[in-house]
Amino acid sequence: MSGNTFSMGTSFSTSSASSADGAATAPAGSGPIIKDSDTANFMNDVIEASRSTPVIVDFWAPWCGPCKQLGPALEKVVQEAGGKVRMVKINVDTNQQLAQQMRIQSIPAVYAFAEGQPVDGFMGALPESELRKFVDKLVKGHGGLAEQLNQLFEDAEAAMAAEAWEQALAMYGAALQAAPEEPRAIAGQIKALIGMGELAEAREVANSLPQQLNADAAISSALAALEVAETPVDNEEINRLRSAIETDAKDHQSRLDLAIAQNAAGEREEALDHVLKIIETDRAWNDEAARKQLLLFFEAWGPADPLTASGRRRLSSILFA
Repeated sequence: MSGNTFSMGTSFSTSSASSADGAATAPAGSGPIIKDSDTANFMNDVIEASRSTPVIVDFWAPWCGPCKQLGPALEKVVQEAGGKVRMVKINVDTNQQLAQQMRIQSIPAVYAFAEGQPVDGFMGALPESELRKFVDKLVKGHGGLAEQLNQLFEDAEAAMAAEAWEQALAMYGAALQAAPEEPRAIAGQIKALIGMGELAEAREVANSLPQQLNADAAISSALAALEVAETPVDNEEINRLRSAIETDAKDHQSRLDLAIAQNAAGEREEALDHVLKIIETDRAWNDEAARKQLLLFFEAWGPADPLTASGRRRLSSILFA
């Protein structure tokens, strides 16, 4: 890349790139591999995200011809890396202050960030072969943490599946030591504590979360699971609701209440059956309350749960029958 590489002496100020209200579109370590961002979200999408996975930033503009050549080629190479590196696109026309701070003098300009700092970069459009070398160098030099985290998460998920809650909790704790505020680690920590029956401690973790992390899919799933776990189990109420729907099979409210109570009691398959029964009978009932509750179940159970997968298939067959 001789002739195109430029000095990475820029020191990024972590205070000036964040928005006044701390807004962020996606927590570090989560979201799509390639995304558009802006000045307000640069701290979250680039600086914080690069602490767990290297991030390539493409500074471009709609009127820039070479940008139109570089962008798609760089996206292709980043996609081929399979999540070992991320890419963020910044339109300099709408983010002039950030471009000035990063000392962008011509475009396309590409910065690579790792561990919260710029580590490499180039200017101008490069052939795909050179882009591949650039990405490979970045991954080899700074991708170790991401690989370590991925392995930790794989091992932790296996421990969770085996209900080895304390082992999983330790692994998620190790991930947080390496990448503080990593959403997958925090979510896993909450779910492991739920599995251990430590609901008060799980709630303490949930209540201490920064507001911007609540939008993360993994965090949302963990919070939904915690809400379910905190729902008290009333066996007398469950029996009463069973009797109510045996008396009147169209008593949708009792059936929905029964589903919620059974899910809290760990009778998830029965809960799924009841909610799907309401949707099949009268999907519009109470402003689609049954479908909305089912989606909350899916969120709490998590996308990898077999019951979520089978429930989604059954829901699709009902809605598109």
